[in-house]
Amino acid sequence: MRTYKMEREMVDETTDRPECFGHLDTVFPMGEEGLRTTPPDCMKCPLATPCIRAAMRTPNGLKQEEERVDRAYECGMIGTLERWSKKKLIRQEIKEQTKKAKSTR
Repeated sequence: MRTYKMEREMVDETTDRPECFGHLDTVFPMGEEGLRTTPPDCMKCPLATPCIRAAMRTPNGLKQEEERVDRAYECGMIGTLERWSKKKLIRQEIKEQTKKAKSTR
């Protein structure tokens, strides 16, 4: 069984990544019922978990996370303060990711 640390080390090795690595709409596309699902071909890949994690750390993935927080608030699963706190952290991460993307161009 691999640990998260081992997966993270695998992710850092850019030479072994397939071209689709971390692309949200490829590795975690929106399904017919409005829910994101991983395609069966991706689940066969040994990098599936770190790939999906990387996709969810992109600005688009973080926006999905923000929507999930809003749905949890609407359902009463989290309170106002927790919603505000989580959304603030997500927006800071989106801003940081966008800044990194602009600096690498």
